[in-house]
Amino acid sequence: MLSYILLLGAAATSVSAQSVYPGVIATGTMGPTNPPQPTAGTPINQTSYSRLLTINSVDDWCLFAPPNEGAIADTETLEVAWCTKPRNNARLIPDGTITGVSFLKTDLYVQLMAYGDFTRLNIPAGDEGGELDPHGATGAGNPVGGNVTTNITGSDINIAEWMQYISYNQASRGFSHLSVCLRACTNANSTYSAAAECWHELDEMGCNFVMPGNYNFNGTFETCEADVAYPPGWYPEGVSGGTTSFSSFAQYYTGAYAVGSSSVDYTVGDTVTPSAPYSIPSSSNCATVSTISNGVALASLGVSGNAGSGSGAGPAPTGKSGSSPSRSGSGSSASSTGASGGSSNPNGAMGVARDMQLMGIAVGVVVAMISGVAVLL
Repeated sequence: MLSYILLLGAAATSVSAQSVYPGVIATGTMGPTNPPQPTAGTPINQTSYSRLLTINSVDDWCLFAPPNEGAIADTETLEVAWCTKPRNNARLIPDGTITGVSFLKTDLYVQLMAYGDFTRLNIPAGDEGGELDPHGATGAGNPVGGNVTTNITGSDINIAEWMQYISYNQASRGFSHLSVCLRACTNANSTYSAAAECWHELDEMGCNFVMPGNYNFNGTFETCEADVAYPPGWYPEGVSGGTTSFSSFAQYYTGAYAVGSSSVDYTVGDTVTPSAPYSIPSSSNCATVSTISNGVALASLGVSGNAGSGSGAGPAPTGKSGSSPSRSGSGSSASSTGASGGSSNPNGAMGVARDMQLMGIAVGVVVAMISGVAVLL
């Protein structure tokens, strides 16, 4: 475990859609495959290579998935946008794919978790999937040219920091048929930056660790307000002299990469890592809808749901309808106005992402064991 002390004074920050904290709004351009702005009602194109996600509401959102059948680890630079409604020149998620959605609105991010059969989105059965983010191994993003927008703040904004974990389901991480969790960081303050709240290098830990929340929602389509979670991997240790200390850790990972005709083993991260996040934020004011069906019968249009593999339109999902006052999480949560103490991002020397599988080496610090000697690459 690595310990960090917050050294700067806390600043309670009130941020509106017109005055966004630095590091929240993306400053680059739209990817070359994308429309210049998020657009609803675009033609259905199940062979599209648009890579523009929109995350607006429980029934208006997109995710990244393969353009053709293939494991996420092999296609992460190539993923394309699939949306619940015709928009962004993207592919349409076939009705019947999604069986449950929880859409969480917090002061610092919007978070979406969904259950379903994602083999219909070209993810092979049994694929444990991977993690996608705007950085990737080369800095060009996974997928390359991928962009994310949301209007949750009142108008469309381009998100600088986001992360998506996706697989055919998350059964190996304790969630039968949970297929995706996605967070877009829409705000920040002097303690919790957008990069910290959307920290993406704990990909082996799974949705419930990196994006904690209530995952008991399959069969329901809900929108909730929620407390802010501590950034992934942060553990508050206490307050002393007006400063707050946090501990964090680097994800444990071992592997090998080729150097000429030789194979070099590497080990990164901490050998002992936590098994759960510090706390699970509470959610409240939950409202449900009975379905998020788009009503489009893809088969009647002469196209299949996943561009050549699998079935087309399926039955519209159904769920509960109504509202619930609140849900309880466990422990405390991060404050949208900052911790007692100040600002610091303790993740600068964090572990390695799954990008190693494609690039052979990590972005950042990699410790390779060569003849028993630790070498920094």
